[in-house]
Amino acid sequence: MKQQKDQAKKLRELAEKAKKGPKKIQNKIPGNSNKRVVAVASGKGGVGKTNLVINLGIALAKKGKKVLILDADLGMANVDVLMDISPKYNLQHLLSGQKSLADIIVEGPNQIKIVPGGSGISELADITDEKRGRLISGFIEIENQSDITLIDTGAGISKNVLSFILAAKEALIITTPEPTAITDAYGLIKVINQRNIDIDIELLINMASNEREAKEISERIVLVSKQFLNKHVEDFGFILKDNAINQAVRKQQPFIISFPYSNASKCINNIANKFDDIAPKNSKSDGFRGFFSRLFKIGENDGCA
Repeated sequence: MKQQKDQAKKLRELAEKAKKGPKKIQNKIPGNSNKRVVAVASGKGGVGKTNLVINLGIALAKKGKKVLILDADLGMANVDVLMDISPKYNLQHLLSGQKSLADIIVEGPNQIKIVPGGSGISELADITDEKRGRLISGFIEIENQSDITLIDTGAGISKNVLSFILAAKEALIITTPEPTAITDAYGLIKVINQRNIDIDIELLINMASNEREAKEISERIVLVSKQFLNKHVEDFGFILKDNAINQAVRKQQPFIISFPYSNASKCINNIANKFDDIAPKNSKSDGFRGFFSRLFKIGENDGCA
């Protein structure tokens, strides 16, 4: 008990120093450097991003990974809906001091952990030092419970979305074959690259009619990004259009569980394998410690978080 109080006191002291610059606290906050944090984003809504996050998380868990999902889509936070889970609390209850992070986390299939964001995500834009310390303390306490954290961000290029992407330093961009979705995905890649050229960007094509269509779209975006942005975008695969997905959504179950042998499930398993085969090239994994240090630094510089 005394040790826990001492740790809490230390974290409060670090939080009080946060305004002096995240770089000063970055090396002092304990953390695990082997934890991967990936922001999953899209240029526009309606591309199946949240459904993909859930099923990818389960696929990774089936491969033996400990997975944490942060529902950071303030406008359409529906990770829980797609799994028929009703969380009692969200991030706002942690920030207010009413609940601990352990209290608000809910467990999904295959022991994946979910942090409901809710209105707490918007509070990150104007967070006090006390709340900052509470947030950092909570996530560091559970860091050993996850090998990979998937952040389900909102769609588009809002400050909230960009802040999560830049803080994670690794972004998985989702698009569909729709021309508007492709254009918006490239637009998001362009904005990310303008903000930080060292962000690792991966591309996934969802709802593809066939493999050929998916590869043509992927190759086009990769080529244009290299030619006009001088940015390497990693092809992370595709998910085929599959009726099993719609059926699973109606049942409020992940398709990888309801229809494990469907084409969509085979695709999501292939994507999960990519996380073992392809490591980030530019960014060095520094887990929650680095993620929150960058997140708050962006908030101080831009007035957003």
